[in-house]
Amino acid sequence: MVSSNHENAAGSLAFPKRLWGKIVGFALRLKNLGKDDPRRMIHCFKVGIALTFVSLFYYFKPLYDGFGLDAMWAILTVVVVFEFSVGATLGKGLNRMLATLTAGALGIGAHRLATLSGETGEPILIALFVFIIAGIVTFLRFIPQIKARYDYGMMVFILTFCLISVSGYRDEEVIRMGFERLSTIVIGSCAAVFVCTFICPVWIGVDLHNHIATNIEKLGNFLEGFEDGYFKISEDGQPINKSSSLQGYKSVLTSSSKEEIMANLAKWEPCHGKFRFRHPWNEYLKVGSVTRQCAFKIESLNHYLTSEIQSPPEVRSIIQGECTVISSECGKALKELASEVRKMTKSSAAEPHITNSKAAAENLKAVIRSSLSKHCNFLEIIQAGAVASLLFEVVKCTEEIAGAVHKLASLAHFKNAKPRVTPETQELPSQGAVNPVSGIDGAHHVITIDPSQSLRESENSSPPVLDPRMEV
Repeated sequence: MVSSNHENAAGSLAFPKRLWGKIVGFALRLKNLGKDDPRRMIHCFKVGIALTFVSLFYYFKPLYDGFGLDAMWAILTVVVVFEFSVGATLGKGLNRMLATLTAGALGIGAHRLATLSGETGEPILIALFVFIIAGIVTFLRFIPQIKARYDYGMMVFILTFCLISVSGYRDEEVIRMGFERLSTIVIGSCAAVFVCTFICPVWIGVDLHNHIATNIEKLGNFLEGFEDGYFKISEDGQPINKSSSLQGYKSVLTSSSKEEIMANLAKWEPCHGKFRFRHPWNEYLKVGSVTRQCAFKIESLNHYLTSEIQSPPEVRSIIQGECTVISSECGKALKELASEVRKMTKSSAAEPHITNSKAAAENLKAVIRSSLSKHCNFLEIIQAGAVASLLFEVVKCTEEIAGAVHKLASLAHFKNAKPRVTPETQELPSQGAVNPVSGIDGAHHVITIDPSQSLRESENSSPPVLDPRMEV
């Protein structure tokens, strides 16, 4: 009896602990969500500001007397239209306003024509109009270009047209209802767009720009770490698998739909920063496409890092030198291209790395023909040959990425990058300068000697008398 009481007491205490643990875990997840992107917290405040502003139309009596219950449409519009980015909010707001205007006008016209046909023909004509308009607009939604940018407007168009045309009110009431609804929707959309654009704006075009640059950089990181992951051998003869730190490229494989959505939303945004009107957003999609093609090649390379069947170390050592050069140079080239995109500058810094990788690829082909072909066990060289073949494909993909980035830089009017000063190009200080003397044969020169250097050579001896300009 006593033990059962203890069990009941323990069970009653365990439930509050589990509940408190879930509450704490949920709070920590919310905290991490805000840390991942602090703009989310700002977005919450922006939505609250916009809703507070439009709610005045419902609670402020002079405004309520002008719009009545239709003032609620302004609040509903803000809730539906307000999105995280400026492009998404502006696109939805314009879609909703334009769809409401055109559908309201057509609905009033359809209602007017139906009432002229009498009580018998009115429902027939209304049903016919709804069938035709709804069918045509629904079919237009299947067009990819329209669905990408105007799908929300098409849905609002069908809804508004049906609400106005099917209503059984008199003409005057229908016109007044359509005007008030349009006015409140315009007010709500404008409020959402204004707050989203002028209070800590989030530009989806900037996010797409940085997203493309980051994806290219992820591929470069993998290629630069490929040597350590494949050619460094552990004690048991297997490669030291460091692929866990090089898995960032995997997000590139599934980024197609995300990039398309971001590009379509970016087209709604006005000029901002370095992004001009009619910025070539479609070129970002082309860069992203060739980047994914390279990512698929890298995915195949990553398979050989984790494969249980490996080529012998002596076979891998034959191709190690050239494969290292290819992966390293391609990685450096991709990082230079990522920097070019992120900084919006035109640069040729990636070209030497691509040239070096192509030369190393040709050398690797020669090594394969001269060394691996003489290996007696062909099963042992299959994997090494597959790795070499994939690296050839990576070189080609890197060149294609460079071409796409340079085309984007040209169409987007990237600025020319400042020339880099390397130690080889710096002018080293010299103790003496050799200058030609005008009017003397080319074999004669004048040597300028710094007398202070000779003075430092011997502290105790008397300094020699030197002519600062000695003709030889």
